[in-house]
Amino acid sequence: MTKQPKYRQVADALRREIVNEVYRPGERLPSESELSARFDASRNTIRSGLGQLVSEGLISSSQGLGYEVRTHEVFELNASRFENLSFPQNGDAYSTDVTNAGRRPHQTFRVEILTAPADVAERLKVEPESRAVLRFCHRFVDDVPWSTQATYYPSWLADKAPRLAEPGDIAEGTTRYLADRGIEQVGYFDEITTRMPTPDEARLLEIGAGIPILIWTRTGYSEDRPIRCTVTTFRGDLNRMTYEIGDLSARSENEPQ
Repeated sequence: MTKQPKYRQVADALRREIVNEVYRPGERLPSESELSARFDASRNTIRSGLGQLVSEGLISSSQGLGYEVRTHEVFELNASRFENLSFPQNGDAYSTDVTNAGRRPHQTFRVEILTAPADVAERLKVEPESRAVLRFCHRFVDDVPWSTQATYYPSWLADKAPRLAEPGDIAEGTTRYLADRGIEQVGYFDEITTRMPTPDEARLLEIGAGIPILIWTRTGYSEDRPIRCTVTTFRGDLNRMTYEIGDLSARSENEPQ
């Protein structure tokens, strides 16, 4: 079996120690000179090994401060319950889920009328170059950037539900607001993809090197046509998405008390 390059041996050893919490989240790693002595390797080899862990999102580097284990307090989103009006809500779905997790929600809004992107127009089944209302949210959990959410509504829907085009939050959530106006979302189609962030996405979500993003596109439908397309972009290191499908009573019964 071919022996691993030295820098990978360094990365593998430190990765195991991070996973086993020899070095805990927020803790600094030993200096390059200390690691060089420990592994009997050059400083360049040590830097390459540390760079591997930076690219994996396990550690971060600061000029003059060395390397630190990243803090990963993961937020779990139950996507099958999200926006489901049969479950109790306190405000919109995002605020409800974050508050129920014992954490603090905060979000900013931008509302504009624009030409729907081609892929959105296709999902909304409207003509290319059609106008749409964009409601854009920048969302935080405990003041840490959590996601951005861009929801596009076809212009015909904004005529029936004018608050969609007004600035600011819709406190009860847009799904509930539309249902109260007789426009009920009866189903949705989800698409989930991952990729590396663009510079703008990395800036908004404060993503370091090596961290991918998770993109969740949900198209919502009334009984006869699409009524919105929501594109949510999450930090890949701080989020986990779950679904509940079918009868899960056995899972609940077998969970430890």
